[in-house]
Amino acid sequence: MLSQCPSSVRIVEVGPRDGLQNEAMAIPVDVKVALIEGLAEAGLSTIEAGSFVNPQWVPQMAGSDEVFHALSRREGVRYTALTPNLMGLERAIDCGVDEVAIFGAASEAFSQKNINCSIAESLQRFEKVMLRAEQAGVRVRGYISCVLGCPYEGDIAPRVVAEVAAELQAMGCYEVSLGDTVGVGSPQSVNAVLDAVLARVNKDFVAVHFHDTYGQALVNIYAALQRGIAVVDSSVSGLGGCPYAKGAAGNVATEDVVYLLNGLGIQHGVDMQALLSAGAMINQYLGRESVSKVARALTRPNN
Repeated sequence: MLSQCPSSVRIVEVGPRDGLQNEAMAIPVDVKVALIEGLAEAGLSTIEAGSFVNPQWVPQMAGSDEVFHALSRREGVRYTALTPNLMGLERAIDCGVDEVAIFGAASEAFSQKNINCSIAESLQRFEKVMLRAEQAGVRVRGYISCVLGCPYEGDIAPRVVAEVAAELQAMGCYEVSLGDTVGVGSPQSVNAVLDAVLARVNKDFVAVHFHDTYGQALVNIYAALQRGIAVVDSSVSGLGGCPYAKGAAGNVATEDVVYLLNGLGIQHGVDMQALLSAGAMINQYLGRESVSKVARALTRPNN
């Protein structure tokens, strides 16, 4: 293993989508818009702003069309959305999204629970989405869930993750995000998956997406950084979870990732104070304290 941390990292902010989709209360459009604009103000250059899924399955993502129409878009910021199928993609195109994401899994059981089909069938479904996105000039990112473990199957073979990643690249995704959906990974398992994946695709194609169920997200990110991975997904204040993975904690907090990158001298372009303000706004609305340890420390009285 080579220690080759990148000089800069692009943070993909997933709080407005992956974070809010697991909330119990309904989040009004204006609150979502205020959060997204606050995150853009903080310097986050890629923000997952919504999801064009059937509200019957993920009710918190209802109103994503309105969110995209209401946004005051900031120059240099990519506003992205999750699109599970062709119908969702058409809605996203109508809203002027900058790019979309499709999502598969490295677990057959999770794929069935999440999108009601096998891994192979999910990849076949994406072919039409990829073709239409290419016609519309919209870039596509791929997510792979459960790369380090599944709530139904347990351990996942790294070779399966590598196979799915290679398939997504071959069909035209510009990037694939490796997701530890249940947060069970450790640096050793992260390196095992990266060994398999990087044997099939270039490191510049790979992003990482860690949930913090067992408090390992930051050390897992550090392990990925040492392999040269330069794209990290995170969620302001650690918002999130997964509707199809009970017990999974939220995503790693963006504030904590920024603090880690600052300590390593890695550039990221995010203003911590503005990020704290965006987090404080959404936590005030939700009526709770931030999950981020960095946010708690920096906002403590007399700090």
